[in-house]
Amino acid sequence: MDCPLSSAPAQQEIPAGAIRRPWPQGGFTSAPYWVYSDPAVYAREQQAIFRGKSWHYLGLEAEVPDAGCYKNTYIGEANVLLTRAEDGSLHAMLNRCAHRGNMICREAFGQAEKLHCVYHSWNYNLKGDLTFVAFRNGLRGEGGLPKDFELADHGLQKLRVASIAGVVFATFRADTPPLEEWLGDVADGIRRVCRKPLKVLGYDTQRIHANWKAYHENPRDSYHANILHTFYGTFGLSRQSQESGMVLDASGRHVYFYTKAGTEKASADYKETASALRSHNEGLMLEDPSILKWRDEFGDGISVQILSTYPSFVLHQIANSLATRQLLPKGPGRCDLVWTYFGFADDDAETERMRLVQMNLAGSAGMVSVEDAAVCEMIRRAVGDGAEGESYIRMGGSTLESGGNSKLSERAIRNFWHAYREDMEI
Repeated sequence: MDCPLSSAPAQQEIPAGAIRRPWPQGGFTSAPYWVYSDPAVYAREQQAIFRGKSWHYLGLEAEVPDAGCYKNTYIGEANVLLTRAEDGSLHAMLNRCAHRGNMICREAFGQAEKLHCVYHSWNYNLKGDLTFVAFRNGLRGEGGLPKDFELADHGLQKLRVASIAGVVFATFRADTPPLEEWLGDVADGIRRVCRKPLKVLGYDTQRIHANWKAYHENPRDSYHANILHTFYGTFGLSRQSQESGMVLDASGRHVYFYTKAGTEKASADYKETASALRSHNEGLMLEDPSILKWRDEFGDGISVQILSTYPSFVLHQIANSLATRQLLPKGPGRCDLVWTYFGFADDDAETERMRLVQMNLAGSAGMVSVEDAAVCEMIRRAVGDGAEGESYIRMGGSTLESGGNSKLSERAIRNFWHAYREDMEI
């Protein structure tokens, strides 16, 4: 739901001109390594991207099911509360008292009739409106706030909130397009997975010692899965030889790709490449192969769908494991990845157990995803301070359109860097 906002973030401007390093001539087919480590770049990202014209994932409606429930989270480095008010409406606001900037809620989750600042007892309702100030009128004719002080002028800083299929997003900007318009064709990928009321099954948070963009590139990279992940290639959940595809929204900011297990098409060129990949290891065996038993609950044969929205949200279906990933920058050289695993509210006991078992495929120690964080940290160590060097992003072509809908492409990466440079004005 909308609330009055300015069209620009209310904070000190960090001009694009502060970043004086030249971008490589390759444009979106190259990314300079300094962009991952430069403190000035990181500072501008907080303003131009995380407080810019994008929607950012806050959580699931199922995490704030009842009136008074709240979730404590972040957009970039801004501490944000997601609340459900007495009338059932969802709201988002900075977790920062309008008086002296103290944190309002310390717990990750909670339920309260009001939002209370312990420092000087400024109280707010669940919509972020200021309702009470201790000793506002002074005591025995002394002290107190100015006579023209109005509660309505000193609420918490509010954000716009919208949800799709139970997935909640927020934006700082009044001029950000409506959520579904912003998502474009990728909205269908969210509806496909989150097709019924959701139930949270658990959480996992990992610290990655790498720049947030290194991880954001990873789930957009549709062709690394069959090369990097031994579990995928060896046990057949995702292979380049299988039927697959990619959907990129018109703006190029959001993407999902999918693979259908069991649809292998033999070809000499695939066999030649696969034979040289470390991810195809016929010597590996599972002590308990039940984790590979997945049910086609969506009826479309898709065994893996990875969806990513710019700049920091991932939704995955890996077999019957369902989860969101929230990417939180914590400085130029580190970020946190918060995994929220979920199922459907009407899952029976057998289905829920299957999801819990398959949670081991993903997460910080997942049999598939453990390599992703490792690669991001390896990149950080390899590029160092980024004094020289740049990436080469031309798999599938060198334009924003080249590569089409094939997974064997870096089209989504090129589009990310195009959007990034537009927002950052570099």
